[in-house]
Amino acid sequence: MRRVDEAVREVLADAITKHVKDPRVGFVTVTDVNTSPDLRQSRVHVSVLGDEEARTACLEGLRSAHGVLQREVGRQLRMKRTPTLEFELDDTALRAARLEALIKDTVDGSEGTA
Repeated sequence: MRRVDEAVREVLADAITKHVKDPRVGFVTVTDVNTSPDLRQSRVHVSVLGDEEARTACLEGLRSAHGVLQREVGRQLRMKRTPTLEFELDDTALRAARLEALIKDTVDGSEGTA
């Protein structure tokens, strides 16, 4: 499945930049793809640059471009089944930044008491 996931990720990353003309879709990175064993669904994790409003709008834009992107995956990969694409925000970068800020606050607070 790893090969299928990576192939779908590459096709989508390219297709989003070339075929999606929706102005809501800005700076998007396809971070991961998880395809079900029966190849019926692919969960696409994307990272979007911007605030919460921009991320939500971008996700809506990707969902509305679902047909174009799914067609491109089917055309390029020629799989037995073309998986249905489900887009989700990948909040790993946000969680990492939040964790980093907490660590920094803890370290800064402990330096003042020592």
